[in-house]
Amino acid sequence: MAADKHEPTGKGHPHVDLKRIEAAVREILAAVGEDPDREGLRDTPRRVAKMYAELFSGLHDDPRPHLRRFFKEKYDEIVLVRDIAFNSMCEHHLMPFVGKAHIGYLPDGRVVGLSKLARVVEAVSRKPQVQERMTEQIADLLMEELAAKGVAVVIEASHTCMTVRGIRKPGSVCVTSAMRGVFRSHLSSRSEIMTLIYGERR
Repeated sequence: MAADKHEPTGKGHPHVDLKRIEAAVREILAAVGEDPDREGLRDTPRRVAKMYAELFSGLHDDPRPHLRRFFKEKYDEIVLVRDIAFNSMCEHHLMPFVGKAHIGYLPDGRVVGLSKLARVVEAVSRKPQVQERMTEQIADLLMEELAAKGVAVVIEASHTCMTVRGIRKPGSVCVTSAMRGVFRSHLSSRSEIMTLIYGERR
């Protein structure tokens, strides 16, 4: 009897069909002229399958619960976490883009643990993504779940689909931003958060 397509197919990765990925990788190796059975490549399909399960784990990780564990505080100044490292996979070429996220918000009675911001970045980044959408998704999540007065998200990343193929320009960095609430409507608030993020580095 054939297994149901939704049945867990990989130990430790219940939502990922590891065997199907392995078969696809073998086919790719053969298609480019390699021998998937030679010693150096024999275990590659299995390794790639496990890697994809890890890199795409955000497809099955809802970031919202991380933001629902907040503290009620009267603090009404900017909270900023800079340089949150992440890696994601460009959905256009399935090649990595790697960088850092800066997240700031102006609370309105709700303050979240700082590690929760990093967990949100992790969940949103670990799926086929584009940097522009990732930036907006993080900003919208914080506005919705924290009911903040304002949210600012700035992401800087290097894209291997640009640095190792195509135009091949290593060292290039893409910067995207998403401003919500007061950081969008008040120039002074936007200037303050950007100064806190970059300071003398600008």
